[in-house]
Amino acid sequence: MAFPFRSLLFATALGFVAGCASPSSRIEKKQSAFNTWPADVQEKVRAGKIEVGFNQEMVAVALGQPDRTATRTTAQGTAEVWIYFDRGPKFSIGLGVGSSSRHSAYGGGVVVGDNGFRDDEFMRVIFNAGRVVAIEMRR
Repeated sequence: MAFPFRSLLFATALGFVAGCASPSSRIEKKQSAFNTWPADVQEKVRAGKIEVGFNQEMVAVALGQPDRTATRTTAQGTAEVWIYFDRGPKFSIGLGVGSSSRHSAYGGGVVVGDNGFRDDEFMRVIFNAGRVVAIEMRR
């Protein structure tokens, strides 16, 4: 019984750590490229911010890989769209009551996590020829 619980706990902790990647950990992985970027770009990337003109590598280091990608086709051509979702914690509270042949049980709990996949889009980054041409933010 303890083995499945430990495995579940380990998998949860691993998922939490993987989801908490920061710009500094991504910079470390791309240090040689980061060192070639202008100082103002480095400062923005360190802060997890992007701007029009950034290339895809700069955006990936600042924000991480997108949660979803799409293409946008207009009269001006086709653009690549990187879509990011809000990964902030969500809280759930539950209460359970049970009874079976003269025995009763009560339980409750609080869950902190992302509750699985949510379509909680908060940013779209639009690229044309590998450069950011537009940034759309949800209000």
